[in-house]
Amino acid sequence: MPAPLAAREYISALDLFRVGIGPSSSHTVGPLRAAQAFVQQLATTPGLDTVARVECDLFGSLGSTGVGHGTLGAVLAGLAGCTVETVTHDDVERVVADADHGMLALGGTHRIALDPQWLRFMPQVRLERHPNALELRAFDAEGHPLALETYYSVGGGFVEHEGDAPQTGGTAAMPVPYPFDTAVELLHRCRTTGLGLVGLARENEHALRGEAATTAGLRAVAAAMTDCIDRGLSAEGILPGGLKVPRRAAAMAAKLRAIDEQGTRDTSPEWLQAYAIAVNEENAAGGRVVTAPTNGAAGIIPAVLRHALDTQKPADPVAAAGEFLLVAAVFGALIKSNASISGAEAGCQGEVGSAASMAAAGFAHLLGGTPEQVENAAEIAMEHSLGLTCDPVSGLVQLPCIERNAIGAGHAVAAARIAMHGDGTHLISFDTVVETMRQTGEDMSTKYKETSEGGLAVNVVEC
Repeated sequence: MPAPLAAREYISALDLFRVGIGPSSSHTVGPLRAAQAFVQQLATTPGLDTVARVECDLFGSLGSTGVGHGTLGAVLAGLAGCTVETVTHDDVERVVADADHGMLALGGTHRIALDPQWLRFMPQVRLERHPNALELRAFDAEGHPLALETYYSVGGGFVEHEGDAPQTGGTAAMPVPYPFDTAVELLHRCRTTGLGLVGLARENEHALRGEAATTAGLRAVAAAMTDCIDRGLSAEGILPGGLKVPRRAAAMAAKLRAIDEQGTRDTSPEWLQAYAIAVNEENAAGGRVVTAPTNGAAGIIPAVLRHALDTQKPADPVAAAGEFLLVAAVFGALIKSNASISGAEAGCQGEVGSAASMAAAGFAHLLGGTPEQVENAAEIAMEHSLGLTCDPVSGLVQLPCIERNAIGAGHAVAAARIAMHGDGTHLISFDTVVETMRQTGEDMSTKYKETSEGGLAVNVVEC
């Protein structure tokens, strides 16, 4: 093994796949983390007991769709000392209920009064660094400012702080033996080391946190994905938010089980869709999901992974799931570091497109694909997601988001199957299509980037 080298910032599988709550990684998970960081700073200097009042401004996309995406509850939960890893929907409802009565337990211990205007939505103000921005302020009893901090929720639950250099969201300053910044570099390292995609990714992960922690982390992610699918397949009722969208996954599952008992046809493509819908209905309800790589696109990778295990029946499903996630994360890291996984920055091509690309890579690997075939699968899925807009109706992660995950999952499976009919040689590279996605996101009108100001969001009549 070569001496460890420091990549510009390595994004590991356990950076990309993290358990959180719905409905949005950028509008819920990120703001919760930002508010939590703000409270931790206050606790250090000047101390929570000196704080009498807090304020928050939500800019750009956070201001546009923060109501439907649960940003208010997320910020409150973070200010109340909740963490993304452990917070529940009940926790959020509790702190929101306290806020409705004008109270907040800052950091979970220091009770302060909340002014009715403590939170302001400012969709027309877009900060230059990123369209998902929030500013948090704290004051003492005399109204003197104690702290003012600006944070950016850059997609996938990753948060950057004003004053810090922009990051890719990886494990900064941690050496890995096989760094890569492009798919060309990645494939070259696979060829020269003979490790393959899984071996290379695993060596890097082990360098960051050790073999035992890596294995345990991947198993926990896969289990959380499975649990989320199962919950979604059994839950019924109407999703929150006012659109009165009914849950469909449970009814789909019941019909598919009846067909399976008859054994008249292959239902695996429909189960794939049901899995994706189940996850995104859980996400829309504010349940616990795995950010993969975002919450709005959280159903694609779990659905394709479960489909792969259903149809390929590997001898060791747990090991196969870990390999799928490692390979998917390698390509997700390239997308995040060279383009974006943020719907507010790149539109839905950055969310569903990225997830489909990652899922296609993972599935192609489990189909026995070479690194070149896997790269081709990831490229096909992203290429045919270019230009996909993010226009959630009523600012909710429901229409068209839930069905879009089902379509994205099918898209990923098709891309992998196509790639497996070739030898990995193709004219449009993964790096080229990722750069094209970045450029397309820059050119895309703001109204199609998670603002609910265009597309379906303005053309669907709300009843």
